[in-house]
Amino acid sequence: MASDDVPVGALVVDGAGDIVGEGWNEREASHDPTAHAEVLALRRAAERLGRWRLDDCTLVVTLEPCAMCAGALVAARVGTVVFGAFDPKAGACGSVWDLVRDHRANHELTVVPGVREQAARDLLLDFFAARRVR
Repeated sequence: MASDDVPVGALVVDGAGDIVGEGWNEREASHDPTAHAEVLALRRAAERLGRWRLDDCTLVVTLEPCAMCAGALVAARVGTVVFGAFDPKAGACGSVWDLVRDHRANHELTVVPGVREQAARDLLLDFFAARRVR
């Protein structure tokens, strides 16, 4: 089934390198404003691991997390976030805000930006270009 959701996907990888959670944007499909790829991947990882503290985990995602997702990363105590494309409109891991490295929060993450950045950017640009010609 085709979805109108922005094509963002996320994986949570544990310290051993195993994928313990995955998610993709489902806001449109589920009519849930919190159904971002990162939040869904974190929920699934926590459920699989049987704990909410994901401090030995890394979240890998197509697009720089927004403020909501950055807050979820901090709340889950994720160790590292890796992302492809920067989000100059809503990014909260260095672009517009840097919530995951704010020393006032109760946890700071390591941020690895720009991994496969061009491929991630092209995926998103193609998605939005197709929507504009409708």
